[in-house]
Amino acid sequence: MKRCFDFACSFCMIVILSLVIMVTWFLVRLKLGSPAIFKQPRPGLEGKVFYVYKFRTMTDERDENGELLPDECRLTSFGKLLRKLSIDELPQLWNVLKGDMSFVGPRPLLVDYLPLYDKRQARRHEVRPGITGWAQVNGRNAISWEQKFEYDVWYVENQSLGLDFKILLLTVKKVFISEGVSHEGQATMAKFKGSDSK
Repeated sequence: MKRCFDFACSFCMIVILSLVIMVTWFLVRLKLGSPAIFKQPRPGLEGKVFYVYKFRTMTDERDENGELLPDECRLTSFGKLLRKLSIDELPQLWNVLKGDMSFVGPRPLLVDYLPLYDKRQARRHEVRPGITGWAQVNGRNAISWEQKFEYDVWYVENQSLGLDFKILLLTVKKVFISEGVSHEGQATMAKFKGSDSK
């Protein structure tokens, strides 16, 4: 049922939002350069790696040694707006259509984090990752990694279509009030370096 819902809704949303997606692609190319959409490997269901798609929100500015500047230096006001409204996530509708992701589930994180999870945290990969999830509506980037993973595992243990619809409704509310977009002192969220339990 969930996969049927994901496929049907992602297809309809891609059609309905096609103009918004095209205009955003043009503006990103104009303001931030090419490529407008970047892809990055992320672990999905059972840890299987896929490529997640997002509109870019940062420039490619580098220091004198050719190293990328910190995120907070490369994140522009336009990029912040895309993140605030979650417009940067729209290309992930294609991931949902393909079956790499679901509308609701733990957010797909970096492949580098896989060996850092403890046994309980790794349970987040027992379901498809989502565009939004229980952790996103309970703090998003404003909570600690440990809290985020606890929310992810709680979702795995309690998932249902009813819970998914509740999360989707709460996500709409969070987007409108722009809550939890970044962690304190960070452009988004500091990198996960492993838990004490690990």
